[in-house]
Amino acid sequence: MKRLVCVGIMLAMILVSLVANGATEQPKKEGTDKVYVYKFGHSMTEESARHKSMVYFKEELEKRSNGRIQVELYANSLLGNESEMMDMVKINAIQGTRGSQFEKANPQYLIYNLPFIFENSDEFRLILDSPFEQRIAKVANKNGYYIAATGIAGGYRQITNNRRPIKTVEDIKGLKLRVPPLEPVLKAIEALQANPAQVPYNETYMALKTGVVDGQENPPSNIVDMKFYEVQKYLSIVNYIICPDCLFTSNEWYQSLPADLQKIFNEVSKETMKKSTDIWLAAEEANLTFLGQHLEVNTVTPENLSKFREKVAPVWQYFIDKGAFTQADVDEIQSRLKSVR
Repeated sequence: MKRLVCVGIMLAMILVSLVANGATEQPKKEGTDKVYVYKFGHSMTEESARHKSMVYFKEELEKRSNGRIQVELYANSLLGNESEMMDMVKINAIQGTRGSQFEKANPQYLIYNLPFIFENSDEFRLILDSPFEQRIAKVANKNGYYIAATGIAGGYRQITNNRRPIKTVEDIKGLKLRVPPLEPVLKAIEALQANPAQVPYNETYMALKTGVVDGQENPPSNIVDMKFYEVQKYLSIVNYIICPDCLFTSNEWYQSLPADLQKIFNEVSKETMKKSTDIWLAAEEANLTFLGQHLEVNTVTPENLSKFREKVAPVWQYFIDKGAFTQADVDEIQSRLKSVR
């Protein structure tokens, strides 16, 4: 009897020990100890809205994932130019980027860059929250990209140059303007009979300073961030193109995440892109005020701007004929915008 009591006491002690050491806990889910590295690169400075929003992305994603996702941020084209970084994301050499190369993910994204398709940023936001955006983001998956969220890149693009104010469509004729590797901008500048020159973003300042180009076009935030105003004389407000800002992620990397981390990643991505858009658009007026202290600023009148619209109208048909998107896509956007006009 005493022996049975001793055995019982010993078994009880072993059970207590096992519980104390967690032996009775449920086994961890497969993969919960694995750390997923998200290497992200972009072409802008660390002072830009793009980078500041990605700092938020890093902090929130690492915190909410309990360190299971670790984010590395690289600004100033340290990992390559925008085209090179897009190619690296596609093959999962790096995991994320943001920039102007959205055609590589899905040519339909070029529809957002049609000159004068949106009258204001609120219209653009309406479309970014629509089923149209969800559909074209999904198409990017088969091309190697996962797009969790899309924002607005810096506001409307304006034109600076060193030769003369641009008040009429005749004033832009013959100017040599730096453009990004973005075909709608290139075609619009050509249609306006200026001479587009593709210069890497981080080399544009010196190209302006040395006279390699007469001017450039960018949102006010970029003009301030890159200090282009230091080497330019005139700023002309034309509001002709506004660009999307997709958070491009390697689809291979995203699909490798467990379901719980995919959910966290999507939540943080959406918050990040909203934050980025809010920062950029809120600063637009302040940036224009700042630029007015350094440049001669003029706003093209509605009457003169109608001539710009006429000149660039063929650009819309060019991309439809090219097959980037369809007339039905254009009609869908314009039909949705009628509700707010």
